[in-house]
Amino acid sequence: MTLSRPTFSHDQADAYDRIAGALRAVGIDLGDCTLTPPRDGKGVVLAIVGKAGSGKTLLLAELFKAMDECGVKVVSGDYEGRSRKDSRSLAVLAPTNKAASVLRAHRVPATTIHRILYTPVYDPEYERIAEWLTGEGERPEIEGLTDIALERAAMSYKAHRSIPGALAAAGLRGSDFITGWKRREAPLDIGFVDEASMLDDRQFDDLREIFPMLVLFGDPAQLAPVNQSGTMVFDKMEDDAKLILHRVHRQDADNPILDLAHALADPELSFEAFEALVEETARQDDRVIWGQRVEVDLMARSPVLVWRNATRIRLINAFRRVHDAPETELLPGEPLICDGLELPLKHRKKRLDMEARGLIKGAQVIYLGPGRKAGFSRLHVIGAPEPQVSAASIVKIEKPGEEEPFIPFAASMGATFLHGAAVTIHKAQGSQWENVQVFAPDLYAAARMGRVEAGQPLWKRLAYVAITRAQERLFWVVRNRLSKPTGQLRTDDLAVPAVPLELEGTEI
Repeated sequence: MTLSRPTFSHDQADAYDRIAGALRAVGIDLGDCTLTPPRDGKGVVLAIVGKAGSGKTLLLAELFKAMDECGVKVVSGDYEGRSRKDSRSLAVLAPTNKAASVLRAHRVPATTIHRILYTPVYDPEYERIAEWLTGEGERPEIEGLTDIALERAAMSYKAHRSIPGALAAAGLRGSDFITGWKRREAPLDIGFVDEASMLDDRQFDDLREIFPMLVLFGDPAQLAPVNQSGTMVFDKMEDDAKLILHRVHRQDADNPILDLAHALADPELSFEAFEALVEETARQDDRVIWGQRVEVDLMARSPVLVWRNATRIRLINAFRRVHDAPETELLPGEPLICDGLELPLKHRKKRLDMEARGLIKGAQVIYLGPGRKAGFSRLHVIGAPEPQVSAASIVKIEKPGEEEPFIPFAASMGATFLHGAAVTIHKAQGSQWENVQVFAPDLYAAARMGRVEAGQPLWKRLAYVAITRAQERLFWVVRNRLSKPTGQLRTDDLAVPAVPLELEGTEI
């Protein structure tokens, strides 16, 4: 079988062949599409590293496509059928829902790392529908579900390959067909991990326990996890296990945003010289904007990226003031960032249920309004396959100069949220938006401090990560000013599934 490779560069082709050889050694031959049972032996870990624009995502997508065409079973995280002795499996993972959604936009059924570590326990009756949808069982007859409802489920699954989404299309809620959650016990097979620069040692060890073969895709120029002392997991790997991609791709040519990101590699480049380069680029290309103020209209869907926490808090409060948001409540359309779950250990099942719906630390959420129960919020989880949920919430609004945040409303316990109109560059890592605003005065402050991380000036790492979050347009904001909104906050632009998922039982 001959596989077409779309505009592969030499280093991409070499990396593809190297990974294909490693897969062949463990029983998956992409050349003639033969699959043989897994072989016992030492675990395999490879890393594909390269800066933005080097083609990591394209390579991952083509490897997935080849494995899918050869009959490798894809474990997407939302449903996992019975395993067969002669089958081989692949899971494509990312640290966050937003990062996973970038892959899903390339038609790669990615899920989060957390979602693959914990698996749902399905009601046996509704599991028959899932088996039918995935081609592993006969069309079921379920009391209360009409043929029309089953056809809606089949059409949804064909379009999105999501079991929860298909069951929601049939009129079911998550609490109807998922009875609980459990830590994965049985190992899987092959794991591809995107945005691997965000992995910490503990996550890496967890993944190695599950996957005999791991392939990491990461950017060495990004920021390391905060608890890793400036190092990434692939920094500790042997050189022969790392495959380096270089930026030589036609689809990324003439991209001023990537040009700016790669210019930061010049060791002689000062902050002042870089800002002059940004300003010159903005005069020549409208994809880069030299901003005299923060555009408040953009903040509701893509946060301003900052370095200092004090800057973040000031911008959030300015955003709320210009929208006349009352202190005692949130307005529908306000952006939030999940800051974790406040649930005791005895409520482990409820914690897993909320995390499985995408409410994990760092998740980006849009507030839709109050839920039907006191302390509950209706939320849209950005990047989640089934984004609309209702969950017990604790919302914290931080104030400038005050140690304790203001809490407009809260359940006794549940998912905790900070405001999301501005976020630190560290928290933005792994996400991308069409339009990104970078608050340049913060990066100037980092440059003045002269801090270094992993041998590189910190301001350059911050600038690189911030700039490469932009997909279409980069706003380089040079003044501490905020524009006025052109209209009210909105929620009608958010895609909503046929049946919202309510996280019942999360209120204590």
